[in-house]
Amino acid sequence: MRVYTEFHKIGETNVGSQVGKIVESKNPGYPVGQYVVGNFGWRTHTISKGLQDGLGFKPTLVPNIGNLPLSLALGVLGMPGNTAYFGFLEICAPQAGETVVVTGAAGAVGSHVGQIAKIKGCKVIGVTGSDEKGKWLVEELGFDHFINYKTADLDKALDELAPEKIDCYFDNVGGEISSIILSHMNSFGRVSVCGAISGYNKAEKASIVQRLLVPRNLTMEGFLVKRWANRWNEGIQQNLKWIKEGKLKYHETVTEGFENMLKAFIDLLKGGNVGKAIVKV
Repeated sequence: MRVYTEFHKIGETNVGSQVGKIVESKNPGYPVGQYVVGNFGWRTHTISKGLQDGLGFKPTLVPNIGNLPLSLALGVLGMPGNTAYFGFLEICAPQAGETVVVTGAAGAVGSHVGQIAKIKGCKVIGVTGSDEKGKWLVEELGFDHFINYKTADLDKALDELAPEKIDCYFDNVGGEISSIILSHMNSFGRVSVCGAISGYNKAEKASIVQRLLVPRNLTMEGFLVKRWANRWNEGIQQNLKWIKEGKLKYHETVTEGFENMLKAFIDLLKGGNVGKAIVKV
């Protein structure tokens, strides 16, 4: 949302995806009473033609998820879940026994990636901004280790926790943190670049990564999840299966009330959320 707001004019509706109930419809593909997920922005009511939006997505009906919360269509069973599923598995191609590092590890995508890595038999280290979040990653989600980048020496911590070095890195932050992690990669390691939180407000210059990539023969690839739009349901169904099997857990930080939307957004930017941040109207 921080990235896209840069291209908006004053007065335009802020971006954001939501789950809404269809209360009136002239389109048989969107029946009244069904729930739909789409990039409708910060609004309580929306009129939609069901067409592809500026981000490349069409509104889609929420699949049958049983008794699970509808809000999961915005998290583990939606775009963040597919970002983790495809962005990690397709680009990093993890193998059992490999070491995986995830930054932004307590967020909606990072916490999901780490759990998929554990399902695939990997050793997982999560980098996050508080001991409380780190303990949640290890004690609840099964990560092997966490590093609090605000209090720990990341370089030394990786020496201790990953003496065998790192095979896969799922990068949500960019910047100096990523430079340090890249310096601990094994030869022919794989890096999936999902985001660059550190530079979204241009407070930190992008790192120079070439000198780190070349001697280690690293593969580094950025992605937008919409490239797997033709396999969208595959990711949702696999993540749903893992939830039902007890292999995949989730957490939502829920704020009640549309009038509290801005507060929820500011809390998110301060790192106040664990897992997916949701506003319930």
